[in-house]
Amino acid sequence: MTILALKEDRPTPKAVYNWRVYACAAVASFASCMIGYDSAFIGTTLALPSFTNEFDFASYDPDDLALLQANIVSVYQAGAFFGSLFAYATSHFLGRRKSLFVFSATFILGAGLMLGANGERGLGLILAGRVLAGLGVGGASNMVPIYISELSPPAVRGRLVGIYELGWQIGGLVGFWINYGVNTTLAPTRSQWLIPFAVQLIPGGLLFLGIFWIKESPRWLFANGRREEAMRVLCWIRNLEPTDRYILEEVQYIDQDIERFEREVGKGFWKPFLALKQAKVRWRFFLGGMLFLLQNGSGINAINYYSPTVFRSIGITGTNTGFLTTGLFGVVKTVLTFFWLLWLVDRVGRRRMLFVGAAGGSLCMWFIGAYIKIADPSSKPSGSMSGAGVAAIFFFYLWTAFYTPSWNGTPWVVNAEMFDQNTRSLGQASASANNWFWNFIISRFTPQMFLKMKYGVYFFFASLMLLSIVFVYFWVPETKSIPLESMDRLFEIKPVAKANSILMEELVLQDAGADEDEKAKHSHLERPESA
Repeated sequence: MTILALKEDRPTPKAVYNWRVYACAAVASFASCMIGYDSAFIGTTLALPSFTNEFDFASYDPDDLALLQANIVSVYQAGAFFGSLFAYATSHFLGRRKSLFVFSATFILGAGLMLGANGERGLGLILAGRVLAGLGVGGASNMVPIYISELSPPAVRGRLVGIYELGWQIGGLVGFWINYGVNTTLAPTRSQWLIPFAVQLIPGGLLFLGIFWIKESPRWLFANGRREEAMRVLCWIRNLEPTDRYILEEVQYIDQDIERFEREVGKGFWKPFLALKQAKVRWRFFLGGMLFLLQNGSGINAINYYSPTVFRSIGITGTNTGFLTTGLFGVVKTVLTFFWLLWLVDRVGRRRMLFVGAAGGSLCMWFIGAYIKIADPSSKPSGSMSGAGVAAIFFFYLWTAFYTPSWNGTPWVVNAEMFDQNTRSLGQASASANNWFWNFIISRFTPQMFLKMKYGVYFFFASLMLLSIVFVYFWVPETKSIPLESMDRLFEIKPVAKANSILMEELVLQDAGADEDEKAKHSHLERPESA
């Protein structure tokens, strides 16, 4: 198989893998550029001399300053938590596309508010703007994976949802480097820290404009009785005629899925909540939440939001040196995300990458924590680093290499895939809310954790990564190449480790049986009448 080879659930016309489905996914993924940029730029902006001088950070004692920085970062996650829940309501009543319109507008309003802050007015506008921006990205983080997964042919669904993760990394790359740029080229004036805040408006504006071009999810249109429009959109996205066998089969699968869940769960805003009475539905909600708990438990958001603090703990001193090291971290993440997107997610699959990422990442964290415990680099203000210190930096980047093509984007892919039509919006709302809740916890308490736990922070994250291996092995099935309409069956098969291969065999046999029935039908029609 080549690097771009696909494993299909049924014979698929090449026209299905056309530019339109990729373009829709790319436009929607400007939302993740907004999220990635914020996660990268805010920590380094808080460390800019111009920002610390403007808001007189020197007048705070260490504990109060850590609390202030944590609040500036974490109110964004708090807003995102509620935004991801609000998105369930907007998705139900407005659809995926109009929901993205609402949340992109909310983000732009919040980003604009932040630009009004200064030393005289204080940090109030930044805090309020970050709450609004958080509402916007929280809602978008719910909508975009659902939207992309509902547009995607099964064989490239991981790749297309992965574009969302790629957008996150590109936004992060810009966020990491922009503060290095303004710190090295601009005087420490208000403009120096204002520019990074203003750049947020670029991905937000691109998403807002792109929404006027992208189409509504055909699955949402079918589920809401808008069949004529749904057929037009589906044929446009697949680049096939309405009479094509692939289109007829896909519509049949969608209709069967909708009919079954209308029968078992029922239509309506509150009906999916009633579905939580079913153990199988509650189980998938639990799995989605745990994946994001373990993702945040890897330490990624502690590093994203407080990268200068992390690198200082390893022994890197100086604002420019810290920013440069952080920027290289962003480069490594982005390059590896391309590799994950093009090959690993749809070739290697979800489970294997989660195993490898957790095992390798845990070993790296154990080494870094042990180095800080033994060498105590914070007691050497000269900034000189031993060979062990250089090794610790190497293991930090090695941790990035393990984490990025595994736990960084894979939980979003799995959550976008594993819920059925009637609980997909609610399930994704739950998963996104879990992501932002644990993101909030980490961002809110990381400064205090580094003050109190020191090297123990790395041991804490290493232990959680080991725990994630056990969790995935026993409870998370491989979702690669499985049609959305067959996810219920996937989660019924035991043992979990073999569920994907068993179901793929069933689907191949089912398609072969359909072909035999079709041949028998034509043979009967074409048989000449006996004299």
